[in-house]
Amino acid sequence: MNPTLLILAAGMGSRYGGLKQLDAMGPSGEVVLDYSVFDAVRAGFGKVVFVIRRDFEEQFRSQIGARFGNRIQVDYAFQDINDLPAGFTVPEGRTKPWGTAHAVLAAEKVVHEPFLMINADDFYGRDAFAKMAANLTAPRPDDGIDHYSMVGYYLKNTLSDHGSVARGVCTRDAGGMLASITEMTKIFKTPTGAENRETDPALPLTGEEVVSMNFFGFTPGLFGHLRTAFTEFLKVNGTDLKAECYAPKVVDDLIKAGRADVKVLESNDSWFGVTYPEDKADVVASIRALVASGAYPQNLWA
Repeated sequence: MNPTLLILAAGMGSRYGGLKQLDAMGPSGEVVLDYSVFDAVRAGFGKVVFVIRRDFEEQFRSQIGARFGNRIQVDYAFQDINDLPAGFTVPEGRTKPWGTAHAVLAAEKVVHEPFLMINADDFYGRDAFAKMAANLTAPRPDDGIDHYSMVGYYLKNTLSDHGSVARGVCTRDAGGMLASITEMTKIFKTPTGAENRETDPALPLTGEEVVSMNFFGFTPGLFGHLRTAFTEFLKVNGTDLKAECYAPKVVDDLIKAGRADVKVLESNDSWFGVTYPEDKADVVASIRALVASGAYPQNLWA
């Protein structure tokens, strides 16, 4: 069974100032996620599922989904802030989505095979998709726990010159397996590396830390774990107007409970992405350099 690519594209782009998922970055009008789908197709993925919001469904289908309907099976799932477990309601004044765990849960009814979860606005590179496809199609031991995988990137290569970023900072055990993920949501670039300013004093970081960029390989069993974790999250944070339930945090809890392990895959490619409007020029230049090198065609879907 070919794996599925699950693209989280429902974000509101509050720091970017608009729908960066639909902002052209490539030489022929491609958006960043076009390159992810292109790399997934040539790596052997059989389906792409977009998690989006209903309010831009028509625009997304016509501008994005229609481009590659003849290249790969396309499906959609919809993240709705009101889609909550029984007994919970959205607190008055909350407009922020519930986070990546909630976004992935939205796709439960349309994803029934091993899948790769990624962000819509991150460029991961061909090598990462090829290695993840091989991992997701390999046999997994039947030993009572779930076996996942991820591609990590060095923090120093994922920072913005224009403001803070949120990253899952990872540690690995002696065997190279993921040991923990700590979500840090206010990481700033500094002359000596970086620092997380969520706390006072700020936590210094070297920049050599491996971080999660939401490039995770999962099996469908994850959905049950997410439902349980999201319900527990709402019991504690359900009245908070900004709290989010992060998929990597759920994975971290599963690792600590001995219910899952995560193989860290190494990629030879560089990550790049856009958080702020000022990041766009760097992304455009990086894509043009890859096209000039022959890594991608001038027009992806010609």
